[in-house]
Amino acid sequence: MRIYLDTCSYNRPYDDQSQMRICLETQAKLHIQDLIRQGKLELVTSYILEYENRANRSMQKKMTIQAFMEEHTSYYVSNQKEMEIGERAVAIMQTGIKEKDAYHVACAIQAGCSYLITTDDRLLKYITDQIQLVTPGEFIRRMEGERT
Repeated sequence: MRIYLDTCSYNRPYDDQSQMRICLETQAKLHIQDLIRQGKLELVTSYILEYENRANRSMQKKMTIQAFMEEHTSYYVSNQKEMEIGERAVAIMQTGIKEKDAYHVACAIQAGCSYLITTDDRLLKYITDQIQLVTPGEFIRRMEGERT
């Protein structure tokens, strides 16, 4: 199964862990990374993820996230399809989704992902029949539900 983690998800482990929601999302995100390492999930990354990660102010975060993506990406969405992705992103933005988030969704759809995993509450409100947008915890619950 192909999945796409947005920038918020990659950064979740670096957020203040004193809030229960953040702590639980971090644990779920780290578990998803383990599933990726084990080859149980296919990780999709994109030029938008790389662009946002390059803007990360923390060199440690930037390098750690980049290394994970480089080592574990199964499918990469390059800017060669930018015209098609851009058109899809514009349509998504018309629903109130921010530009970078719309590009993440468009890239994930372009790659044929089943899920886009995010911790962004505003993005989670976007609904489409082309991909499911879920939190890391919701993704784990669904994965575990499929196994039983």
